[in-house]
Amino acid sequence: MKIKDIIANKKITVSLEVFPPKQWDKLSASKKTVEQLLTYEPDFISVTYGAAGTTSGYTSELARDIIEHGGVPLSHLTCIQASEKKITQVIEELRAGGITNILALRGDIPKDITSGTGGDFHYASELIAYIKAHGDFCIGAACYPEKHPESKSVQSDIYYLKLKQDAGADFLTTQMFFDNTLLYRFKEKCAQTGVTIPIIAGIMPITAVSQIGRSVSLSGCTVPKEFADLTATYSSNAEDMRKAGIDFAVRQIRDLIENGQNNIHIYTMNKPETTAAVLAGIKDLIQ
Repeated sequence: MKIKDIIANKKITVSLEVFPPKQWDKLSASKKTVEQLLTYEPDFISVTYGAAGTTSGYTSELARDIIEHGGVPLSHLTCIQASEKKITQVIEELRAGGITNILALRGDIPKDITSGTGGDFHYASELIAYIKAHGDFCIGAACYPEKHPESKSVQSDIYYLKLKQDAGADFLTTQMFFDNTLLYRFKEKCAQTGVTIPIIAGIMPITAVSQIGRSVSLSGCTVPKEFADLTATYSSNAEDMRKAGIDFAVRQIRDLIENGQNNIHIYTMNKPETTAAVLAGIKDLIQ
């Protein structure tokens, strides 16, 4: 099933994300995580892709496992340091596995690359166009409510989102954010610029103080005072911090849905128990 059809036919969608292991001997544990997440009946599960395609085989393996257990996978695909031959190979692998949904990303540029991307593709929009020309896939793309860290401005960033849409993207998923007003403003600007494809709000429950620094640096998001105060209050007690982080995510998602943001994506960090707690907190809104 294609994600664009799920979004078109359901009032509210909730999707989850998992990441594959770096070693093959850890794959069975990842599959158990996927199986547990599938018991929560998400609309789809996205599977991330390692830097420069380092876990591409594991990504496809987990995506196929999702299908085997009756779920809908969204397989990530990045083009950093990738040749057309490599991308074609992965596309064929996904097609052969019955995978019809791809999240097309440029990916983070390694520090040792001083110019370009080290491959045949320079932008996600180029990858989207290439996938579109090589199969009947539903294609997603990424967006940043607070702009991509490399963009000069929000408006410049949205210009590139329009290129992704024009290249064939069917929907967008946001990077994590903590302030919903930023998403509402972002969506208004997208609409004004002609970006009309559905936008899925990406939420990451922060359950440990150690997550904050890395998550913020990768996503470029800001930490509002409410969340900063929360972490300061509960940082000395791991269990209290976990509960507070779940509560914050629940309140954030509830506010989004109550204000018409009907497509929610949860970055699970491969933590089924945390995910279950968040879903329990919004159950009355998504039934």
